[in-house]
Amino acid sequence: MHMDSPQSFLDRAAARGKAAGLTYAGAMLPREAFDYLKQNPAARLVDVRTDSEWTWVGHVQDSVLIEWNTWPSGEQNEKFIDELKAAVPSMDSPILFLCRSGARSHRAAIAATEAGYTTCFNVLEGFEGDRDKNDHRNSVGGWRFAGLPWIQS
Repeated sequence: MHMDSPQSFLDRAAARGKAAGLTYAGAMLPREAFDYLKQNPAARLVDVRTDSEWTWVGHVQDSVLIEWNTWPSGEQNEKFIDELKAAVPSMDSPILFLCRSGARSHRAAIAATEAGYTTCFNVLEGFEGDRDKNDHRNSVGGWRFAGLPWIQS
């Protein structure tokens, strides 16, 4: 079985980002993100969902957990960049941001890039993916739908 190189993941993500006009390094699909993380120990997966989502819905083991919006207020976490710098001190470390469906992680990738991080990616589809025709998640895209490993409290 052929395994893509770490650079091939970055190249696809960058091309996707350029096509979408992103201001950060690019965007990866969940399987690409998982495979890239396995191949590059310096890369970090940062889950920007809320504490309640990590606890009740689940999260990727060994990911960095930093709320973009705080629970239960829903207000933006004013300490996000400070917490990111504490968790990922190297501004050149590849960071893959993950949320429920890709919106908060997109904003986090923008903020991290603006703060000086050089290699930020959004994980498209997020942890749970979009809603299906019955308004349910986890059946249309996302980390869990792709069958990738995760844990639940």
